[in-house]
Amino acid sequence: MMHVFLANNREELARRCRMKVESRAGKSDSNRQLRHGIPLFLDQLIRTLEIEQTKNPQASRRVSGPAGGSAAMSDIGAASAQHGKALLSLGLTVDQVVHACGDLCQAITDLAVERDAPFEVDEFRTLNRCLDNAISDAVTEFSYQRDILLADACANESNKRMGFFAQELRNHLGTASLAFSAAKAGSLSLNGATGAILERSLHNLDKLIANSLEDVRVADAASQILSAFSLAHYIDEITAPAALSAMAYGCTLCVAAVDQELALSGNRDLLITAAANLLQNAFKFSQPGTEVRLTAYAAGNRILIDVADHCGGLGPGVGESMFQPFSQPGADRTGLGLGLTIARQSVLANGGELLLRDVPGTGCIFTISLPRHKVST
Repeated sequence: MMHVFLANNREELARRCRMKVESRAGKSDSNRQLRHGIPLFLDQLIRTLEIEQTKNPQASRRVSGPAGGSAAMSDIGAASAQHGKALLSLGLTVDQVVHACGDLCQAITDLAVERDAPFEVDEFRTLNRCLDNAISDAVTEFSYQRDILLADACANESNKRMGFFAQELRNHLGTASLAFSAAKAGSLSLNGATGAILERSLHNLDKLIANSLEDVRVADAASQILSAFSLAHYIDEITAPAALSAMAYGCTLCVAAVDQELALSGNRDLLITAAANLLQNAFKFSQPGTEVRLTAYAAGNRILIDVADHCGGLGPGVGESMFQPFSQPGADRTGLGLGLTIARQSVLANGGELLLRDVPGTGCIFTISLPRHKVST
């Protein structure tokens, strides 16, 4: 089995990956960071393959994420995102990040051929899934952090332009004030030279203000970011009342740790209402004694909030109809069937999306997708 092969050859695979990293030009600090990520990913891959040999193979998705490129919280995703962020700080490019993630696949393939190690097709699929998710999350976070740096640079440049604008504004206003004072004190006609100076100063002021409209729009966008609120605090606010509801339904609420630097921007009350309705729906339809999982994390320039239940999966023809008013597809007809409708409208009102993913035989996952911000410091 592949996980046995990987565990027995862990050091050799890491060595081969280090050789590939060192063969490419780069800073020594970059090489050390790249080499650090290899053993961590290898351990997560081994753990994924081991879990898939158990009676509950779907549990491996928490380690390595789902197939198909869907965004989801996983150990590989979190580690790869941090890896991508660290590589950016060391001055690497996107292609170096992709090469770093692909080194292990090449090393495994080469060593397996050399030693004639037989692997099952499903094991290769798992390997590809883990690599796809690792590369996707690393590149996504790398790109997001790079965009943040570019945005900061643009903001600094904008501040310089605003400083120049204020200086020019003061100069022209001062000239206009002097001209007006001179005309007033000397009872001068505005048709003369003093009036021409005043007119020219006013014209220059009008031109400066017209040219500054774009900077005003940029400043307005920045003010929206400054009004962002902490994602971690938002989740904490939801958790306490939700835990009580879970107990009433005989379920367990499991809340994953949240990155303290992440933030949301929007109507806090509406977003709390949206998450609360999703959790209430999850408790209502989950089987007693099972777990409802609340996970909030970043994926590129989005914040994703997953509510995963254990309803057993959606039945035939059940999907988007669940969001229709008064829709009650399950056997439990308590309530008005408006919870999911309210949740979607609340998310849409904040510029987000509410997505639904079916996990046959287990349950379904509702995902709130919103723009990503950073907590103001």
